[in-house]
Amino acid sequence: MKETTKTIGTPISRIDGIAKVTGKAAYSMDHPVKNPAYAILFKSTIAAGTIQNIDTEAAEKAPGVLAVITHQNAPKLNVKGGLRGGALLQSPEIEFFGQNIGIVVAETFEQARYASRLIHVTYDKKEPKVDFDKLASQARLPKDKEKADAKRGDAKAALSQATIKVEEVYETPIEHHHPLEPHAAIAEWNGDKVTLYSSAQIVNGAQSAAAATLNLKPEQVRIVSPYVGGGFGSKGGQWANLALTAVAAKQVNRPVKLALTRQQMVNSVGLRQHNHQKVSLAATTDGKLTALAHEITTHCAINDEFVEPCGDCSKIMYDTPNSLITYRVVPMNLILPTYARGPGKSTGSFALESAMDELAYKLKMDPIAFRIKNEPERDPSNGKPWSSRATVQCLQEGAKAFGWDKRNLEPRQNQQGNYWIGYGVSAGTYPAHQRPTSASVKLKRTGDEVIATVELAAADLGTGTYTILTQTAADALGLPIQQVKVKIGDSDLPPAAGAVGSVGAASYANAVNDACRKITDELVTKSGKQFFVPPTAAQLMRSEKLTDYQVRVDSKAPESAEDYSAHSFNANFAEVAVNKSTGMIRVNRFLAVTGAGQILNPKTARSQIIGGNVWGIGMALTEESVVDPRWGNFVTRSFADYHVPANLDIGQLDAIFIRENDTHVNTLGVKGIGEVGIVGVAAAVANAVFNATGKRVRELPITPDKVL
Repeated sequence: MKETTKTIGTPISRIDGIAKVTGKAAYSMDHPVKNPAYAILFKSTIAAGTIQNIDTEAAEKAPGVLAVITHQNAPKLNVKGGLRGGALLQSPEIEFFGQNIGIVVAETFEQARYASRLIHVTYDKKEPKVDFDKLASQARLPKDKEKADAKRGDAKAALSQATIKVEEVYETPIEHHHPLEPHAAIAEWNGDKVTLYSSAQIVNGAQSAAAATLNLKPEQVRIVSPYVGGGFGSKGGQWANLALTAVAAKQVNRPVKLALTRQQMVNSVGLRQHNHQKVSLAATTDGKLTALAHEITTHCAINDEFVEPCGDCSKIMYDTPNSLITYRVVPMNLILPTYARGPGKSTGSFALESAMDELAYKLKMDPIAFRIKNEPERDPSNGKPWSSRATVQCLQEGAKAFGWDKRNLEPRQNQQGNYWIGYGVSAGTYPAHQRPTSASVKLKRTGDEVIATVELAAADLGTGTYTILTQTAADALGLPIQQVKVKIGDSDLPPAAGAVGSVGAASYANAVNDACRKITDELVTKSGKQFFVPPTAAQLMRSEKLTDYQVRVDSKAPESAEDYSAHSFNANFAEVAVNKSTGMIRVNRFLAVTGAGQILNPKTARSQIIGGNVWGIGMALTEESVVDPRWGNFVTRSFADYHVPANLDIGQLDAIFIRENDTHVNTLGVKGIGEVGIVGVAAAVANAVFNATGKRVRELPITPDKVL
């Protein structure tokens, strides 16, 4: 029987595409349960203080209402169980505007929503800490030891002695994730065990956090999450709504559905925090960097801490003898920040790559030549050799493809009608890791047909996990892709890493590949034969007349991977048109060139990169969550108030992948691309705006008023 040709590296369409477009793919609220009730959260209308009284009598008497749960009657939960953001109804204390203060459970969603509006709450208010600009001077060192000051040489002394330098402040605002599928869950109890149907980027992480919070053992909690309708980091950790759905279901003794509304999304599941970044660079007259300082001030929650690692790119991107990376954080009455796509690197690269452009202009150097001149041979932060690094190739190949030679060094030189045209460039990076992941492979033969089922508790954010794992298994087993089935998204399956931090593809694919290799090796041993040409598992199932066989592996990165610094790298090129009269900016063209090791599927990979590019353009031009400094509430109350680029806002997008054979990072040489697509994008747009207009905007988003 003819075996299949290799499919890794080919742009096959998504395996799960038909299920998604026909509505058969089950997201968190789509799973069938018998006789569900519906719950809705109600929230605080102050940012700081204490609840004096909650009057729930009218709500409890409303039609269809089954329960009203507040801190006064909620069960005791473990607030240190691993769920993020607090708000578990364990105390009358209010720490941010929109904090969960109760749940209404009713026969229908409409009844629950109506009853929640009948609840009357009185507060003992306190003055909230919500004005970042006023509080920044009170910032302290982070508690996280990884955010301690990182010094190499003496950056401050080198800067004080330098004659050619840039010292500027770059601001990035609060942003929200707003995935297409808002956070939601269904809870169904069976005795002392609960099944939670909920979107999770880390299935086993959601299981352990929910179990610990509910005072259960992990085996008493099952997470079912076969499809995730976007998350961008917000579903990397789980939030109070997950446990509170289980609490509500236990209270009414029937399954409960609880979905966050779009308005509730802005104060329920974290955010990307406001970052104030001072970047100082110094160089010799021929363009060699002598000093780099990146000093970050940001905010966290009042009683919990998360600090976005904005200095990570500055640690490794350029060769300089003197470097300083610092973090300072101020607690505020806002929900706990969390990971957002390209955490730290997307925001930090805006500051670093803008400053690099500014210094290149002062030196009258081409910004690409300036970056290449300061390319490090090894990782400057730890001295390790690169597993592979494609920055120079990305810049050079991108320059050719983009037509960089048409760019003028001086701004305001290129006019087309009523528009200034400008070109901008930036570079970026994101670390590459393979995390421990287990996988099982089950083979079943009927006649000559062999069907493989691959199982692991992986997650698919819509990025193509089903597809790349089907390709990986098909190649390793010698089967057509039609004869490979992939099951993921269930904590009952072998534990797996999360679809976070660009570790998903590397962790999942290597685990599946290892499992397929193991089953093949075991079948060879079982046959008792020697082969001149290594057979496939499918051939062995037929030749040995086996009907069923299965294995499981626990996979991790090779020990030698720790000897290298492994990262994906990119170069971004933007062409913008700025209206002379209105200051409106349009990105006419954007090109991303990426070196990310083995590309398992160019079609899904291109979608990943372009998706990151679009968000990066939104970050540059439109996205901003605005806090009212008087009350601590968001003026941008929902997705409707939050401006993201639409189709008509985006010009031509192109993506190029550098062929890169990384033999050190992991067996398959996969680095991951989920994050790197957004890194550096905002800086490329900002640098293009300067090239077009001569106006340097250092505060995102770049709105017309800032350009004019």
